[in-house]
Amino acid sequence: MLNLDALQEIKRRFAEVNNLMAQPEIATDVRQMRELGREHAALSAVVKVINRYESMRQEADDLRELIQLEDDPELVKMARSELEAIEEDLPDVEEELRFELLPKDPEDAKNAIVEVRAGTGGDEAALFAGDLFRMYQRFVEQHGWKVDVMDSSEGAVGGFKEIVFSVEGPDAYGTLKYENGVHRVQRVPQTESSGRVHTSAASVAVLPEAEDVDVEIQANELKIDVYRSSGPGGQSVNTTDSAVRITHLPTGLVVTCQDEKSQHKNKDKALRVLRSRLYEIKMEEHRAERDEARRSAVGSGDRSAKIRTYNFPQDRVTDHRLEGDNKNNPLHTVIDGNLDVIVQALRAADNAERLAKLG
Repeated sequence: MLNLDALQEIKRRFAEVNNLMAQPEIATDVRQMRELGREHAALSAVVKVINRYESMRQEADDLRELIQLEDDPELVKMARSELEAIEEDLPDVEEELRFELLPKDPEDAKNAIVEVRAGTGGDEAALFAGDLFRMYQRFVEQHGWKVDVMDSSEGAVGGFKEIVFSVEGPDAYGTLKYENGVHRVQRVPQTESSGRVHTSAASVAVLPEAEDVDVEIQANELKIDVYRSSGPGGQSVNTTDSAVRITHLPTGLVVTCQDEKSQHKNKDKALRVLRSRLYEIKMEEHRAERDEARRSAVGSGDRSAKIRTYNFPQDRVTDHRLEGDNKNNPLHTVIDGNLDVIVQALRAADNAERLAKLG
């Protein structure tokens, strides 16, 4: 049974956040508005389901009262039919509400840094990495979010050896984190003349984009090098030293960025990636100390695990973390950016597992 007092407290806090965001002194505080905006977005989804749940319960109570007091048999019959429909739907709404009430990972609301790297398979792996990038690009566009390429290294025949990009949008990290892992492709490569099906792979890493308050980086911890950016084959594509390489001395992490013509912009982008990588290390250590059991097959972010296979000859995408009807989807729709059905199934499986642990 749901705790009705807890539901009222959530609605009270939602109203309070709405009121705070309307205060002039808060509206001019960028940091506070950002935090309140995230809380508002999270609470808004919960309150929407709470209102639907309460409305259905109230309607059911009204129908029961009508059935007891009404003398008209036809009206009673209609009321019983409506009540049966509500009682049939109510358990599903309760289940949806339980999922919404699960503790949210505060990282989910952040923007994301996505890193796609070609793995085994040579030129074909680079082409596949390019396909994955375009898939994510279309997915992001469908959601009205924004993609910003931070750094890229093109393959010899196309695609990318590596591409790093940010995704800005509500719940970007919470949505894309399920893409962490090794993606495998089975198809006849463009470079293959005999028509044989090859298997290649690319890895995807998704990080929550860290903010200044999340990770503090001292200037003396950085070694910054500038050089001329280059394209495929190493040819120079810029006549100025605009490319930036940042080395974080305490950890040895190295980040490069050369996509912008401005050295200043490249440095800012490289720092964003570095900050997010350091934040991910910090969060991984914290998660491991806090609760090892949370690192389950679904949503664990284990990048060494093969999570999905894209089989072109059979027009099938298989997500190895799912079961039943959700496991396979048409490849031509998925590769065109229609990832929602897979993401929603993974999120539902993750929520169901977390709910089971809570008893």
